[in-house]
Amino acid sequence: MLVRDEAAKLAGEITELRHAIHSEPEIGLDLPKTQRKVLDALAGLPLEVSTGTAVSSVTAVLRGGRPGPVVLLRGDMDALPVTEETGLPYASAIPGTMHACGHDLHTAMLAGAAKLLCARQDEVPGTVIFMFQPGEEGFAGARHMINEGVLDAAGERPVAAYALHVSANKQPCGVFSTRPGPMLAAADQITVTVHGRGGHASQPHRAADPIPAACEMVIALQTMVTRKFDVFDPVVITVGSFHAGTTDNVIPDQARFLATARSYSAESRTALADLVPRLVRDIADAHGLTAEAEYAGEYPVTVNDATEAAFAGQVITEVFGPDRGETARFPITGAEDFSFVLEEVPGAFIFLGACPPDRDPETAPTNHSAIAMFDDSVLADGTALYAELALRRLAQGRLESGRQAQG
Repeated sequence: MLVRDEAAKLAGEITELRHAIHSEPEIGLDLPKTQRKVLDALAGLPLEVSTGTAVSSVTAVLRGGRPGPVVLLRGDMDALPVTEETGLPYASAIPGTMHACGHDLHTAMLAGAAKLLCARQDEVPGTVIFMFQPGEEGFAGARHMINEGVLDAAGERPVAAYALHVSANKQPCGVFSTRPGPMLAAADQITVTVHGRGGHASQPHRAADPIPAACEMVIALQTMVTRKFDVFDPVVITVGSFHAGTTDNVIPDQARFLATARSYSAESRTALADLVPRLVRDIADAHGLTAEAEYAGEYPVTVNDATEAAFAGQVITEVFGPDRGETARFPITGAEDFSFVLEEVPGAFIFLGACPPDRDPETAPTNHSAIAMFDDSVLADGTALYAELALRRLAQGRLESGRQAQG
């Protein structure tokens, strides 16, 4: 039986797991209920299972019946601090917490792939690492798992790593998308505090007002992006938080704002870390004030290996047909901590459209929305792709090793 057909037979089980995870979402690095659900789903399978010490991760290793290399498959498990408003029968029962980014689907699909591959253990030409990861949403969970040894869980490093991510909009339901090179942006945080001298709002000349200086900084950062960076190596800076003062007739002592910076190359990221603090300090100095500007690196650029992205595209075409896969024209300005894995291991990050068929992908609510919805119909095919990527890449790696030995 084809892997895709086997995945279809598991659809009910995968869907049940997805709904159970969705109804009890957890945030961050400590996901005990989700971890328990994953462990229960893997129970009885011929896997070497371990859990994290600093984080509630799950690592499972399948050793195939035939010798070969190692491949890693990753699924993230954490939710977001969003109050769900979908009205689904399996909607979040945890106030203020929701699987608004589809990680519940990723986890269920990866567990399904583990079951598929375990059923074929004797014919698996190598080893598969299943990486169930907490803390993708801003907690760098992948980095924690790497520090705890997930990449060496099989005894040798993977030759390739793959991750799937569902999308609530843009892509039609069931369509896969990837591309060589940058797939998602680097994401860094800018924290600026402008120090002034408070006073009465009617006599600003007797104070040192930090608000106009901070406002000037916000505008200057936008101008800097257009004048210091190549339009073909884009940079985005967005100020998402601005706080100053308590009332209308008091000049505050300080103003503070937070911003995110997105970039697609190491060169631009390095330049941002130098230019942003310098610009902030210079503007503050021009106003006779002082300012602190902290540029904190968070997630690096998610860079798909060109060979692995092409391989993933080929697998999608062969398994699902040419109409089910596309090469993304542009990278996405979102960020992903699978980037930490791809810094160590060549691989590919693949999107899967999960917009419900009765919605228009162009107008449907996006990932992270309180009304974002993901269609269960993609679960079986996502599961099948995980398994096919592992099987075919292991087989390819075994052939390559054989040729090298003969040479």
